[in-house]
This record gives sequence, structure tokens and C-alpha cells, in this order.
Amino acid sequence: MFARTTPWPLVALFTAGYLAPYLLPTTVGRLDSGLPLTATQAGAVGSALLLASATAGFLLASRVERFGARSLARLGLVLAAAGYGAAALGSAVPAVLAGAVVGGLGSGAATTVAATRIAAERDPHRASTLGLLTVSALAAAVYLTVPHLGSGHGLPLAAVALTSVAAWPATCRLPGPAPAPAAGPVRAPLPHRRSGLVLAATMVCWSLAQNCLWGVSGRIGLEQAHLGEAALGVVFAAALGAGLVGVVTAGALGARFGRAVPIGGGTVLIAGCVALTASASGPAAFTAGEIAWNTLYPVVLSYLIGLAVSLDPRGRWAALAGSASSLGTAAGPLTGSLLSAGAGFTGMGLVLGAVLLVITVPMTAVALHTGGRAPLPGAGRRRGAHPAALVTAATATTGATTGTPGGARPEAGTMEQPVVKIPMEAFAASVQGAYDTAGPRQAAGASGPGTG
Repeated sequence: MFARTTPWPLVALFTAGYLAPYLLPTTVGRLDSGLPLTATQAGAVGSALLLASATAGFLLASRVERFGARSLARLGLVLAAAGYGAAALGSAVPAVLAGAVVGGLGSGAATTVAATRIAAERDPHRASTLGLLTVSALAAAVYLTVPHLGSGHGLPLAAVALTSVAAWPATCRLPGPAPAPAAGPVRAPLPHRRSGLVLAATMVCWSLAQNCLWGVSGRIGLEQAHLGEAALGVVFAAALGAGLVGVVTAGALGARFGRAVPIGGGTVLIAGCVALTASASGPAAFTAGEIAWNTLYPVVLSYLIGLAVSLDPRGRWAALAGSASSLGTAAGPLTGSLLSAGAGFTGMGLVLGAVLLVITVPMTAVALHTGGRAPLPGAGRRRGAHPAALVTAATATTGATTGTPGGARPEAGTMEQPVVKIPMEAFAASVQGAYDTAGPRQAAGASGPGTG
């Protein structure tokens, strides 16, 4: 039962698309050590990779159904394997940069397909949680293994390329292009436009704050918390393990508390963890802040993905919000370096914590406004929609929860049934004829017993 209901192809595609951003710290750190690059230039290469990934997401978010999930997923995996493989084997800076950009485009395409297909799942929160769990576990394994395999920039990039190759068989179970209807293609507008735009804008800031700290965490641990390099590696490994615990916790909780409480309360707690980690002056405080932060981060991220999925069953808002998050991720390391250089690590932590507290309000408002409900196709989305459509949807929902048959709901994007005019004159004539025929018999039958 577990194997049949778990969307393993989407989990594999999700993992292949998200692994590159998860390995960004070690990738950037090895670029400036294995190539003639400064730390700022290495960060720019990482930013170019993530910007390419975000660009692919923005371009493909509304085109997955048209081109087919299988074709786009395979294209993304080919680009990722070729791009990251070339960057791993290259020794010239232009070749590594070009390979990173091509690989980023492939990662963005794979992530977009995974997001749109997860939105169509019966339980999208469970699917996204499994994806986060898998990519977190794989990233933790790479972080623990790569340092023992040697130095150089190629190892983490090669790990992403090999993961893309390993995910290829999963694409066989993805659907192809949707057949165009006879009346021409139907372009459904994006629902919840205001809520979706607010969520996308806040996710840029949310991811920016997270990756500002992540980009300079190594420097904080070495320079301010006075940890050695080996001890710092142990702290990061423990933090990634805590992230796995956070993902499992998010999967166990599900929608039990809705989305507003985990998103709002979790972001407030993350703000405190960011301030604690950035101001840590000893190993204990730094370790506690890193572990607590990495425990909460995937929990809130899983609910943010679920919220984006709920805004559009076609997954377009999920893909756009993910691309917006990639923009914040791309700008995070450079912004963190500038903030820490200007205000110090403690000042940077206070600024980032304040930003997280500010964006908590609109993010929670979106979760409360939408209620985590996916829009019903054809029901209440146009002016003048008949209330019976909402009654039908409510009946279908009641049937799903109580076991009473509520009827099947149409899938998102399907064409509506044509309105057929019923000739009421013929129907009224037939009713009148039946009444005229039955009337005398009924009258005779009624008078018989009474007169006897």
C-alpha cells in the first residue's frame, strides 16, 4: 500500500532538482580553493547557478502541461547531468561557469515539473515532505562523504550530476503532453493572484534571510565561536541530521494544525535562532542555534510548499513560488557577506531576524485567507457562478470525509459540459396529457367507496 500510494518518481525528480541548492555551501567553498577564484567570485558562480534555476522555473511554470511532464523532466535531467558533469571535469573558470549555468537550468526544469505534478497529488503535503526528506538525507550523506574523497571543486558537482542520471528511470512514469481539446486549448487564469504574489514576494525575503546566515555560518563558527574546522564539520552534520528530524516531524503533523500556525510560529522561532547563531560567541550557543534553526527550516518550508500548492491545483503557483525562493537563495550568500562586513555578525543576525518577523505577518495572512483549500475548477471563480456549484463541492467534500457518496469532482483544467436547453413546452404537454388521462379514473375510484 505504501509503495503504491507514494509518488516515488516525483520524489526522485524533486531530489535531483533540489540537491544543487542544498550543496551550495560546499560547492562554493571548493570553487575558491580548487580554482583561481576569490571568495566573492566563487559566490557569484553559485549565484549564477541559482539564478539559472529560478529562470527556468519562471519560464516553465505554466508550460508543463503543454509540453508534457515527461519531456520537460528528461530535458532538465539531461541539462543537469551534462552541465554539472562538465563543470566537475573542467579546470578553466569559463567552462565551470558555463556548466554551472546549464546545470542550474536543468535543476530548475526538474524542480518545476516536480512541483506541478506534486500539486496534482491526492496528498501534496506528504509528497513534498518525502521529497525534502530524501534530498536532506542525500545532502547529509554527501557532506559526510565528500571531505574524505579528496579536495577540488568537482566532487559535489559530480554528485549532483550522478543524481540526475539516477533519476532518469523515474521519468518513464510521468505523463506526456495533454491532448488538446476539440474546441481549442483552454487557458485557465491563475487563481488567488493577490495571495500568490504576496506569497512569492515574501518567499524571496524568507529564503534570502535563511541563506544569508547559511552562507556565512562557516565564518561565524571559525572566527566568532572559536571552533576548529573538524568540530565545525561535526556541527554541520548534526544540523543536517536535525533537519531530517524536522522533515519527519512535518510529515507526521501533516495538516493537523493547518498551515498558518506552522508558518507563522515557525518563522518567529527561526528569527530567534538566526539571531542566536549570528551572535554566538562560544561553541555551545553556536551549536544550539544551528541545530534548532536547521530543525525548524524544513518544517516551515514544507508548509510553504503546501500553501503554494493549495493556491492552484495545476501547480503553477508552486513552481513560481519555488522560483522566487531560488532568487532569494541566489542573493543570500552575497547579501550575508555585505551585511556581516558592514554591521558585524551580530548586527547581521538582528537585521535578518527583524526581516523574518516583518514578513511573518503577510505569510500568515495568506495562509489564513486561503485556508489551505485548493480552488475548485468551475466553482465560484467567475462572477455570477451559481451557488449550486458550491453546494456540489461541499457535498463531494462531505462524502470524502464521512463515506457518503458525494460524486466525482472534475479535474483541474477540464472543459465544462455544454449547457443544453430543455424544451419545456413538450414536457409540460406530456405532463398535462398524463393528468387528463388519470384524472377521471381517480375521481371515479374516490367516489365508489363513499357511496356504498
